[in-house]
Amino acid sequence: MDNIVVEALVRALAVGTPLLLASLGAIVNERSGIVNLGMEGVMAIGALAAFAVAASAPDASLWLAVLASMLAGAALCTLHALATVTLRANQFVSGLALALIGTGAAGLLGKKFEGLPLFNKVPDWTLGGFTVSPFTVVALLLAGALAFYLNATRPGLTLRSVGENPAAADVLGVNVGLVRWLGVLGGGALGGLAGAFLSLSYRSSWSDNMAGGLGWIAVALVIFVAWDPLRAVAGALFFGFLYYLQFRLQGNSPIPTEVFSAMPFVLVLVVLALAGRRGQAGSAPAGLGRAYVRGER
Repeated sequence: MDNIVVEALVRALAVGTPLLLASLGAIVNERSGIVNLGMEGVMAIGALAAFAVAASAPDASLWLAVLASMLAGAALCTLHALATVTLRANQFVSGLALALIGTGAAGLLGKKFEGLPLFNKVPDWTLGGFTVSPFTVVALLLAGALAFYLNATRPGLTLRSVGENPAAADVLGVNVGLVRWLGVLGGGALGGLAGAFLSLSYRSSWSDNMAGGLGWIAVALVIFVAWDPLRAVAGALFFGFLYYLQFRLQGNSPIPTEVFSAMPFVLVLVVLALAGRRGQAGSAPAGLGRAYVRGER
């Protein structure tokens, strides 16, 4: 019985890894005051960049493929930073556009990679008799590192202050625009890394709609965990367990498979409603979603 529980936790962590990485990226974005609804597109473009590099040659470096995914995610998010930080456009509209651009571009550019073999995937590690992806270990370490960075370092405090009260941070000499630019690009890099997990480790292939809605769940997960990196681990584990149940129960239950496919998205609505009832949305950074203009109140 204990082995079954541990196996379920390990599988849930594996499925929850891209959710955790993408939600950490969204936390970085939103702690700086910038809403990013485009994680679905960022994950898609990151997955494509990683697979394109890894499938280019039998001896292609997987580390280079991972780096390519992070650079691709950050590069795509430059559009979002330009629109929201520099041009002060509506952050929600820009994020939705980013999701469409990312998924559309990945689908178009990735057609030539569909069905191609991956010469070498990221090898799993064996820990305690169970196989674990290095991406999972890295995601857990990043969650702890980000929590420490935000709560115990001066740059982390600067990032949080820009998200809470950019005017006050500006008075203290903080370059609000630069901090927000870096926050958006850093979050984009983590979103791209989440995509690399999908194409290099979890599925080890490329196909259109690679993210499969995980980016949207990650955005909602940030609200559910109250913008806390350590709570994001528990949230990702919870939704990963739902996906694990979906795979285990399909074909072994009289319930139509469409019900299981919709279950994670239905649960997103439920947990967000519960978070709203608890007033959890009130813990959002005070400056979230608001463009900053020096001298305006």
